[in-house]
Amino acid sequence: MSFMLCRTVAACAAIFVATASLLAAPAVETTGDYAVVVSAETMKDPNWANVATALAKKHSAKTITYEDDVTSCLPDLRKMMPRHACFLARPREAGRDFVVDIHRLTRTLDGDPYTDVVWGILTGYRPADAMRIVREAGPLVIRKACAGTGINLGLFESGKWFSEGKAGEYGVKKPGGKAEKRNDGPTDSTQNIVAYLNRAQPDLFLTSGHATEHDWQLGYSYRNGQFVCGNGMLFGQDRRRRLFLIDSPNPKVYLAAGNCLIGHIEDTSSMALGWLGSGGAVQMVGYTVSTWFGAMGWGTRDLLMDLPGRHDLAEAFYFSNQDIVYRLHKEFPKTANVKLRRFNIETDKRLLGTCIAKLGYTKFNAQAKRHMGLLWDRDTVAFYGDPAYDARLATRELPVTTELVEADGKWTLTVRSKEACKFKKPLAMLLPKRIGPATVTEGKDLEPVITDDFIMLIGLTEMQTGQTKKLVFTVGQATTKPKPE
Repeated sequence: MSFMLCRTVAACAAIFVATASLLAAPAVETTGDYAVVVSAETMKDPNWANVATALAKKHSAKTITYEDDVTSCLPDLRKMMPRHACFLARPREAGRDFVVDIHRLTRTLDGDPYTDVVWGILTGYRPADAMRIVREAGPLVIRKACAGTGINLGLFESGKWFSEGKAGEYGVKKPGGKAEKRNDGPTDSTQNIVAYLNRAQPDLFLTSGHATEHDWQLGYSYRNGQFVCGNGMLFGQDRRRRLFLIDSPNPKVYLAAGNCLIGHIEDTSSMALGWLGSGGAVQMVGYTVSTWFGAMGWGTRDLLMDLPGRHDLAEAFYFSNQDIVYRLHKEFPKTANVKLRRFNIETDKRLLGTCIAKLGYTKFNAQAKRHMGLLWDRDTVAFYGDPAYDARLATRELPVTTELVEADGKWTLTVRSKEACKFKKPLAMLLPKRIGPATVTEGKDLEPVITDDFIMLIGLTEMQTGQTKKLVFTVGQATTKPKPE
């Protein structure tokens, strides 16, 4: 079995049109819109404390300080119920367990099984790297892309991708031109990728293929160079072991959609710290484990790119995770809340088999793979950066639009299609404020998931040209009573 990769939306009415994402004012019930969560030990370091102060000032945020592990901040987060939570951490704090704990923590602020805040982890090799991210005001409009795997360059004004599967193959699009695929590139693409990152200043870098905490291999099925790191610096290392410094300071987002382990901050020489350092990333999404199912990483890619400009990267990450939570509760309700204790399939080749047996399976069939894959991906992918930073593809006319109207206690979501379209991921949106329990009066066929802060339309998988769908619901009194996982 290979564990490396599996590829697989009152009288005075408030109207919110969401051809892009729906970001709005906090709910009346909440005491703040943004929380900075940081350990007391980190706050003892004046340089890291300065980062916390700057981030709190940027968002007029409340700072929550915890003494023990990060889960001890739960009572304060429940009381505050913010829209965004940023967990500031030194590299030594921000390992795999930290990421897993945050996923599980942020699903327990109220009574539903879904994540209750859009969150991110702010870290860096040095405090200055984290401070650089804080000082980026945004928004970042993603117009130029670079990728170490195939990518649809038609979504961008310009860009370049380098094949991980065929030596010398690449795609390129110049401003005003059309995307084209070519096969005349060098068989070792290391220097070319480094040069594009350093000189072209892409807004997005996307990768897949073999990786560890300490390197990324540019070729998936052929011998190529690699990226390595040290002291918060990234380097390209070609097959002749020559090093090329990656000095790409322009703000960008890095989506490691299919790489194993590259999001795991194991030590101060970890790749994530290099990307948040000389790589210039202000946000990064990456696996802290070996990826073999791929739902979370590629799901984030789909939500970011399939309806370009609708979601920013933080929202795409958030809704990819909520889709996984929904699938687990729908398809495997008895084990939806199972928490895997270990993820080290690199050193324990029998780990998946052991876990599957505990779920009641005698063989690794398609159902067992999906069941285990959803559990595997749910808690293990990291989001680094400020979760309120807006980085999205340039807005354009989309095949579908959504309009949300609230009037006299009734909410109406209208979905209109301008052309036929299919949805890989559920059409979703954040609500403009937290609401109480919803009662659907129209549109049950859309299989809506309505929580206190978002809507997902599970049953809406495709629309025809000119079609209109409506969801109508009323809202009861809000409650934040927690429900243990």
